[in-house]
Amino acid sequence: MTDLTVYGVPGSPFVRSVQMTLHEKGAAYRFAVLGKDAGPLRGEEHMTLHPFGRIPILDHSGFRLYETQAILRYIDAIFPQTALQPKDPRVAARMNQIMGINDWYVFPYIAVGITAERLLSQRFWNRGPDESNIAQALPKAWVCVRELERLKGSAEFLAGDCLSLADLMIAPQLAFFRATPEGTNLLKQSTLDEWLQRMTARPSMQATLPDLLKQAA
Repeated sequence: MTDLTVYGVPGSPFVRSVQMTLHEKGAAYRFAVLGKDAGPLRGEEHMTLHPFGRIPILDHSGFRLYETQAILRYIDAIFPQTALQPKDPRVAARMNQIMGINDWYVFPYIAVGITAERLLSQRFWNRGPDESNIAQALPKAWVCVRELERLKGSAEFLAGDCLSLADLMIAPQLAFFRATPEGTNLLKQSTLDEWLQRMTARPSMQATLPDLLKQAA
């Protein structure tokens, strides 16, 4: 029985980042699905685990942690093999910058402004996509894509020539985004599309496809 438990919802890009990191480390874990076998979303158990009612949450032998960046860094620290944080200060700073871009710009402008409107509005909000929200978010989404492309440059991965936590945070978000017409269009105009194809082919992304996660749950 593993002493690592990930609480979340199948398909969440933030949850997927944690699962991909664990997979890259070869670490076994239990996936507790909120809304199914771990109580309802924002129910009593969920709010006990995360007072702000968000996901993911990690439990390691009773040590509980939330906020995706903190979880990813913790996983990298406790499983030192296959390091996912660069030792070079400038490369590490670039990785941290890109992780911040994910939380402050990719999430509100791409994930909420476009992806959720296109793919989740009917299911969660009982309405179709709000085209005005999408139109408002689109210029900022384009800035996100262009800036990530610029920061990556000619490197193999986002923060340099080795896989890092930056790749594991951004890839699930852009994979979801690519399922929208806007995402397909913007990414095809960017070198990020080739990077995302390579990331998608990695075993950690193949093992954490939303449908497979639902089946495992």
